[in-house]
Amino acid sequence: MRMEHALSQRLEQKLRLAPQILQSIEILQLATLDLKGLIEREMEMNPTIEIDTQDPLSTPGEGGVAVDIVTPGDAAPDAPISAEAETASLDAEFERLEGLNEQWKEFSGSYRPTMGGEDKDKKLEAMQNTADRSESLQDVLDRQLSMLNLKERDQKIAGYLIWNIDENGYLRFQLDEEFMKGCEVQPPSSLEEAEDALELIQSFEPPGVGARDLRECLLLQLRELPGELELPRRILTDHFDELIAHRWVEIARRTGTTAAEVQHAADQIAKLNPKPGYAKSAGPDSYVIPDLVVEKVDGQYLVFLNDTNIPRLRLSRVYQEMARDRKKFTPEHKEFIASKLNAAQWLIQAIEQRRHTMLKVMHFIVDRQREYFEKGIQHLRPLTLREVADVIGMHESTVSRVTSDKYVQTPRGVLPLKFFFSSGIATADGEDMSARGIKDKIEKLVKDEDPKDPLTDQAIVEILEREGIRIARRTVAKYRDQLHVLPARMRKRV
Repeated sequence: MRMEHALSQRLEQKLRLAPQILQSIEILQLATLDLKGLIEREMEMNPTIEIDTQDPLSTPGEGGVAVDIVTPGDAAPDAPISAEAETASLDAEFERLEGLNEQWKEFSGSYRPTMGGEDKDKKLEAMQNTADRSESLQDVLDRQLSMLNLKERDQKIAGYLIWNIDENGYLRFQLDEEFMKGCEVQPPSSLEEAEDALELIQSFEPPGVGARDLRECLLLQLRELPGELELPRRILTDHFDELIAHRWVEIARRTGTTAAEVQHAADQIAKLNPKPGYAKSAGPDSYVIPDLVVEKVDGQYLVFLNDTNIPRLRLSRVYQEMARDRKKFTPEHKEFIASKLNAAQWLIQAIEQRRHTMLKVMHFIVDRQREYFEKGIQHLRPLTLREVADVIGMHESTVSRVTSDKYVQTPRGVLPLKFFFSSGIATADGEDMSARGIKDKIEKLVKDEDPKDPLTDQAIVEILEREGIRIARRTVAKYRDQLHVLPARMRKRV
């Protein structure tokens, strides 16, 4: 087959989004805390944006970001400025304008305040370049290892094992010669040395750390507990598969005990932690700051924006005057200023549009889900993104971005906006019930069931049908799995 190179021309259409549109989309998706960070970064990069200090910061439902846009060619500001003051101000800004791009890059990239001494400068720079993080599981284990008076060789072998323990606290590698080749000790570590080091680590906190599988993890934790635990230990050692399958009668027959004693032992085992390292590896606690607030005032639900920490922005009047001056500045300077003013104007408009869109969507949600706010989750109505988009006259993707990673503070707690969206199932009276409300019903049925005779999926279907909810057995099974509820045969207790 012969291959040839050739040049050809063709016409094609492509959709390209302008950078300003992309920024508007990004702002629409941001949570309030992230938006504040974006504004701070933009103010560092764009000197034409400034905080409007004459107006108070926004309050929920009333404020937000004020748009105070003056474009080149508009009338001068109302406040009178003397000719001398104006000239002095413009001269000063002209001096600052020279090399402004480079200055801003240097400021954002390399500026470091000093503390009055070279040694202090180095310490400050080290602190600024150090990531803020919580203590990891490896840090906890290393600290305990360092407190022991071990030979350097033993210390290195144990350290190697520690850094191969995963975030849940398990050593997922087979302890063999191939694995131990990664440990930099000479002569190479023997398997006996590796086993001794692992046994040492398994005595560290948290209990169960360093296990190679779930059974070993639970046995290590039992070892640290007081009291008589011989039966739980026997079950884990010899009847682990039956324990996982909840075969209490079979375990009782094999151990020469009663089913009730086996059940009690299984309850003791269930209190152990299957992921002993998770709490140390999860990182710092995260806190949710709601983006919206719903309050009931005089029988009416009111919607506010929780944007009190978002400053009101405006365009710098000094830079607007510089853009209007036809003689003072070169075309390159004016082009630079105009581009920065244009970017600032887009930013301010995008933030204002975000406010209006969020309020519009939340108002519709409150109107649609009023019964939920009044009566609880079983009265949550089905709702889709498309339905909201059609009613408020926006695109479905816009509604999706508005509700993504956003939270609202309500009389029923702080909830993600996605909470209010779910599919529905028809009821006998013609009304639709949300999937979330049905899951709540299933959860309550299981909670109140007889543990000796738990409800099967078919039994739950029949109970819901008597309440007027038509639902398939496989749907009940799917919802039960999503609620992390075991099948009836595995919930049975003796």
